[in-house]
Amino acid sequence: MKIELVCTSWSNLKLWYSLNMEMNGRSHFWPSRLGVEVNGEKPASHKGQKARRKVNVSNPFTPEKAKEILMSLQRPAVFCNMAFDWPAQHWTVKHLSEVLPGKQIRFRMGMKRTDTVPQFETACNYVEATLEEFLTWNCGQPTMSGPFRDYDHSKFWAYADYKYFVSLFDNKADIFQDVIWSDFGFPGRNGRESTLWIGSMGAHTPCHLDSYGCNLVFQVQGRKRWHLFPPEDTPFLYPTRIPYEESSVFSKINVVNPDLKRFPQFRKARRHTVTLNPGQVLFVPRHWWHYVESIDPVTVSINSWIELEEDHQARVEEAITRMLVCALKTAEDPTNTRAWLNPTEVEETSHEVNCRYLNRAVSALFDHYRTSKVIEIQALRTNREDMKQEGLNVHNRTAVEQTGGQDVILGTGKWEAASPFGPDLVPVILSSEELPSERGGIFEGDGKDFVGKDGEHSGKLRCTKRQRMTSKSEDAVVEQIASNSSMAPSQTFISTDDLLDCLVNPQVTRIVAQLLIQGRSL
Repeated sequence: MKIELVCTSWSNLKLWYSLNMEMNGRSHFWPSRLGVEVNGEKPASHKGQKARRKVNVSNPFTPEKAKEILMSLQRPAVFCNMAFDWPAQHWTVKHLSEVLPGKQIRFRMGMKRTDTVPQFETACNYVEATLEEFLTWNCGQPTMSGPFRDYDHSKFWAYADYKYFVSLFDNKADIFQDVIWSDFGFPGRNGRESTLWIGSMGAHTPCHLDSYGCNLVFQVQGRKRWHLFPPEDTPFLYPTRIPYEESSVFSKINVVNPDLKRFPQFRKARRHTVTLNPGQVLFVPRHWWHYVESIDPVTVSINSWIELEEDHQARVEEAITRMLVCALKTAEDPTNTRAWLNPTEVEETSHEVNCRYLNRAVSALFDHYRTSKVIEIQALRTNREDMKQEGLNVHNRTAVEQTGGQDVILGTGKWEAASPFGPDLVPVILSSEELPSERGGIFEGDGKDFVGKDGEHSGKLRCTKRQRMTSKSEDAVVEQIASNSSMAPSQTFISTDDLLDCLVNPQVTRIVAQLLIQGRSL
């Protein structure tokens, strides 16, 4: 079945294409956002790059084991020795400027000042420049001409973020092979499914969560500091969909300089902080909030968002959000979309188109359910036959959990297996209540939980109990709304944005999506 929709923006194309691929039985995923940075080895030629990988060098984890770890991890972690032989490790900005001579790239310009209000992309200026021009400006030398002439290097930062390889490198498809995500258990995955990030010191992304997938981030040049918060802390991050961008939920808080009088619940958020060094790969689990900042003069990162089973329902939730935000904001002021629409969104879509998106997303979800149920039954039968042949007792080896009317096989040892953490895989730890400061080693915490470069813990590592991670109820949303309303008792006017913060709160849209799905399945 082919989806017949007119796509009027890049974001619309993302949603349309993902649904079109879904309806035709193919897996496809469009990402949303994220992270960047200095080593200086002479890069090799792109010709014959497959032979350039070192021979007889084994990674600490096989692709199968790496994927098993990724799919079971419930917290962020850093792989320390999985990409040391990737050709892309040499992708400094200097090298990229030689690969892309004269290529015009869009940079987001932001202020280096520290404010309690997040610098959303709607508040930034943008310039088109080459990487050569960026390097010249980044040296701090005054320039009277060129695209950066109006931006004092001591006051501004520049960020080329979300640069998809397929658009950036045009006809240089061989470059895709320099990024080897297949080492993490995703055969054939390379730069084609990746995004490039280049920034100067201070460049950052506002705190947000990605609606789709989980994230792998390869640090190439310079260092970046990541501030991460678990999904269960969402009520304490004061989520908002204004500015609106498909697949991104922003926080109203500048997490590195929070206004605790306005956002008192943020004190309850559990910050996890890590400084990512060149050669390391960070794994960000699904729906973990993150604020990412460049802390070296120049940074380069490569990331890939990995598709997950939960993305099918997430597309329904995103379609609901798009419909509500566009309907209310265009009704409020049809001529001023720039005030609420993120620059990554070319234009708002009509109600008719948004309604089609929603229906296609729901239809695609049901198609997936029907397909996956057949596959699941076949896998269940095969699994049982294998166990009989081995003379094993199925009831002793597995536990059957009833989920949504479907039987799911769970290995009894899944959560009891030995921890994969060590020198090659280090968990991102819970930080102290204070804002993070630079310490020795690659991780920052409260001292007691410090993790050194060698992967050893200098103190007892606190492993947060799963009960704690999942025990927060949806009452926290009500608590958040109550705290918002008590901030300014004299403020009686309710704006459209105030209403949208309630209507498209992630937990609310999740419930609405489930009701829609249940209503169609009766």
